Amino acid sequence: MTSPAPSATGISPTARARKASIRHLLGDYGILLVFAAAIIYLAVATPEFLTLDNLTNVVRQSSIIGFLALGMTFVMITSGIDLSVGSTVGLVGVVAASLTPSGSGALLLPIVVGLLIGLMAGAFSAGLVVRGGVIPFLATLAMMAILRSAALVFTNGQPITQLDSGFDWIGAGAVGPVPVPVILFVIAALILEFVLSGTAFGRHVYAVGGDEEASRNVGISVSRVLTAVYIISGIMAATSGLVLTARVDGADPLAGTGYELQAISAVVIGGTSITGGTGTIRGTVVGVLLVAVVLNGMNLLNVSSYYQQAVQGVILVLAVLLNRWKSDR
Repeated sequence: MTSPAPSATGISPTARARKASIRHLLGDYGILLVFAAAIIYLAVATPEFLTLDNLTNVVRQSSIIGFLALGMTFVMITSGIDLSVGSTVGLVGVVAASLTPSGSGALLLPIVVGLLIGLMAGAFSAGLVVRGGVIPFLATLAMMAILRSAALVFTNGQPITQLDSGFDWIGAGAVGPVPVPVILFVIAALILEFVLSGTAFGRHVYAVGGDEEASRNVGISVSRVLTAVYIISGIMAATSGLVLTARVDGADPLAGTGYELQAISAVVIGGTSITGGTGTIRGTVVGVLLVAVVLNGMNLLNVSSYYQQAVQGVILVLAVLLNRWKSDR
């Protein structure tokens, strides 16, 4: 029996099929393999990693970035980006903290006001992109500076501490063994997963990210879709700011600095294309957990903070390369 003849490129059909199979495996399951490898390595390298207290801390911490990443997924699927989410966290945090001093019993007011700030921040970013024709990178970069400045001016650069215990519950409380932030994150992820994968709006989000002009030609309101995704991102950033403020029992105008990098990393690691058109909430959740596990592992291994951002950058580059390799298969 003769072996298959090589093609014009010198590669036999069998070898080509094997290569395609490997690319398919790594492209679709590479992130899960990396996640599993990270857990195994940390479990061996540091005995504290698999303790219940540490794992609870990991999932609680992951929710803070997780909210940002959920909203960022919608924006990036439309081939946009939102660099203002970290500053939104800071501004929402200080405003909410100012509305719930210790003993006030305030809970609903800071939450409503905080979410409205996130909504308005997202709507303003969308206005710059949709009405002003500013590219998302520059529009949200400007919003990042404006919102951070607003937080600093609002507090005169000073932190706000000693919040009401009722408000603190949404960040530090638990329902049985499950932290409240984790419950809120799971609820948000399930809702947004349904919106993205099970509604006409979700299909329009993918369509706009795939080809904006073609979407217009088939009657999709591109401006409404883009406005909605930036508002979703703003509301998720506000939620993150509320949970973070409640968790640490205070607010700092510089809170959230650098969170946009972690959120973008989680989204890209989860399989969302930086060029738009593809991505899932499920993938983003896995990406969020992987980023949280890596950061927690570096802390347990006493890796200097000077190196930690570099590691995040390397992970982001590798995720982008894997994403591009998957799309080229």
